[in-house]
Amino acid sequence: MLTSPLGRTPGQPPRSRPDAPETAGPRRMQFLFRAAALVLALVIALVDTFTDFDGAVAVLYVVVVLLAARTSRRLDIIVAGAAGIVLTISAYLNSHGLNHVGSPTARALVSLAAIGITALLALQNQHATRRLASQARLLNLSHDMIFVRDHHGVITFWNRTAEDVYGWPANLALGRIADTLLQTRYPDRREAIEAELLATGAWDGTLEQKTRAGATLVLESRWVLQRDHHGRVTGVMETHRDVTDRKAAYAALVSSERRYRRMFDASRIGVVQEDWRAVRAALTALGIMDGPALTAHLARHPEFIGQARLLTKVDDMNPAFLAMVGRCGPAPGLESVDDILCDDDRMYAQSLLAFAQGEAFHEGETEVVRPDGARVPVLFTITFPSADDPDGAVLVFVVDNTERRQAQDALLLAQTELAHAARVATLGELTASIAHEVNQPLMAVVTSGDAGMRWLRRPQPDLHEVELAMARIVSEGRRASEIVKRIRAFLSKAPVQQAPLDIGTVIEEATRLVAHELTRERVALQVEIAPGLPPITGDRIQLQQVLVNLMVNASQAMAGQTRPRQLSVRAARREDGMVAITVTDTGPGIAADDLERLFDPFFTTKPQGMGMGLPICRTTAQAHGGSLAVDSTPGAGAAFTLTLAATQGNPSA
Repeated sequence: MLTSPLGRTPGQPPRSRPDAPETAGPRRMQFLFRAAALVLALVIALVDTFTDFDGAVAVLYVVVVLLAARTSRRLDIIVAGAAGIVLTISAYLNSHGLNHVGSPTARALVSLAAIGITALLALQNQHATRRLASQARLLNLSHDMIFVRDHHGVITFWNRTAEDVYGWPANLALGRIADTLLQTRYPDRREAIEAELLATGAWDGTLEQKTRAGATLVLESRWVLQRDHHGRVTGVMETHRDVTDRKAAYAALVSSERRYRRMFDASRIGVVQEDWRAVRAALTALGIMDGPALTAHLARHPEFIGQARLLTKVDDMNPAFLAMVGRCGPAPGLESVDDILCDDDRMYAQSLLAFAQGEAFHEGETEVVRPDGARVPVLFTITFPSADDPDGAVLVFVVDNTERRQAQDALLLAQTELAHAARVATLGELTASIAHEVNQPLMAVVTSGDAGMRWLRRPQPDLHEVELAMARIVSEGRRASEIVKRIRAFLSKAPVQQAPLDIGTVIEEATRLVAHELTRERVALQVEIAPGLPPITGDRIQLQQVLVNLMVNASQAMAGQTRPRQLSVRAARREDGMVAITVTDTGPGIAADDLERLFDPFFTTKPQGMGMGLPICRTTAQAHGGSLAVDSTPGAGAAFTLTLAATQGNPSA
């Protein structure tokens, strides 16, 4: 037990109470002990001086010294000891004088020795007590919970942090068994822990204890044996550090890691974890860790892309991605993205540029290579860490795009078939116009042939006139051939052919296809093409189909009206560089309720319409990087605007 002779736990400082000043109690006790010592000293002096009692009355001055020692003041002990010695000598001299030597002298010497020894021991005890109190104050400054118990587990010291954390004040904790008070739960048997403590003098481990409020704390604990100068165990000092939050954070981290791993492994989306730290170091070393500098460097050194691909290491791949690239398990041969990407990949350069510019993520479409050389089209999203992220892990989420691409191809094929059917239907509506256009050169051929025959049957054949007739026949035949070729091209299922086109020529060819139809419906056509229009890139047949469809719709919308029927086609360049072709009519316009649904598939305002013409026209415009919009005021006609992207080249005349 680490208790002082004064009956107070070593180093346990007096604690303030909310209902009394901090120093009022100790000062009152000091005054009482001084008064008691003074009264007792006077009584002993009177008895020793004025009575004939033969006993060693002066020995009772030892009690005076002990009372003075309870004040915890060094001066009080010295004064009490000196006063006892002086009073003892005075009483002896007063009773026996200087010349008497005998048993009273021996008793006086014994009394003096007792007083002196008691005073010295009291001073030593006070010094030791103060030293222990100083050590205890240091322990009270610790942020760890510290308490001392004896070998029976009884608490003999309890620091302030222990009071604050456990909720037990020192006056309630002292004298209690620690395991019972704190409901300690050990990681092993208590007997095994005590055996290790006795064998090594210390024990470290993690245990659980409960506070006064019932909260469970996870603690890092260290026990140290305290021994006296004979080597006997006098107590055990336990130091506890609260790691509840740290333990909870670690458990949360482990749970998060497990959850991430389950998501990583169970996801049907391919996930690749890459390490771009070597790439960052290379870019930084070259001073090109920004977009413009990297772009300029790649223009001068295109081989750097291959070097960067080799530096981009593959740390991990989930089962979904392994299946995507045709591998059944861990692939030791896949060390970098260079082992995954195809040789002609262009998306890595864009990803590298996004990384150098500090972007958080980048998306794109590329192809990965299987071991057999087959390519798999994929969509990917790559997430980049911040520059100060010590981990530097880059996650790439990959989706197999094979089925989507096949569906796109099937959709394009269906759209092509539907567009072809729409062209056939459009030409069906232009049958009379086509017959008239073909009939004109054929009638000219017949007329020129008859004229040539007549010039030959004359008595004097006029070969010059015959030659002119034959030339007209050849010319009209070629004209008929061009008409048939144009119609066949319009009806063909040829694949889409993107080529630079003169927008004026496209408009002219489209108006020829509908010219007779417009004449039959008494529609006046006006074409205005701004000079200097740039060429556009697209498929000539598809764009002709859009214009023919818009002009036929306008003609049919104006059919039967008595006011003038005017159709205008204007082509001009907008401020943003796009080419706009506007088809305007003077028909009744489009109802406001129909405008929102006008481009919906199968919506039509015609009794015999299929509702596919305008949707196909808008899809074609969008496929050419443009748009198709409508503006209409009921009763004032409609205006359809086809917008197409211009390309660099010589402008049309």
